[in-house]
Amino acid sequence: MPGNPLTDPNWATETTDTVVRVVGNVREKTTVPAVHAARAVVFGILAAFIGLAALVLFLIMVQRAVEALWDLGVSEEQAVYLSQLTIGGILCLVGLLLFAKRKSAG
Repeated sequence: MPGNPLTDPNWATETTDTVVRVVGNVREKTTVPAVHAARAVVFGILAAFIGLAALVLFLIMVQRAVEALWDLGVSEEQAVYLSQLTIGGILCLVGLLLFAKRKSAG
């Protein structure tokens, strides 16, 4: 039973402790999971953008390396086209492989 604030000297302290405890419990059940979810979304999007940029830079690097290899045996113009054909063919084969491995929707 709550005490009378006029006669109980600990009434303010006990009431404040109760309010702090209830607010802390509500915060733990609502705000903390929301903050974790928001962080996961933000860091996931950031990782996706960084990964995409890294993939593009990697493909450019591979393209230049293949072009340099082709340039050893053919003219520079032919090396450009052959390197694009080589990388394009490899990427098409990877796409076909992934397409064959997909699961059907039904």
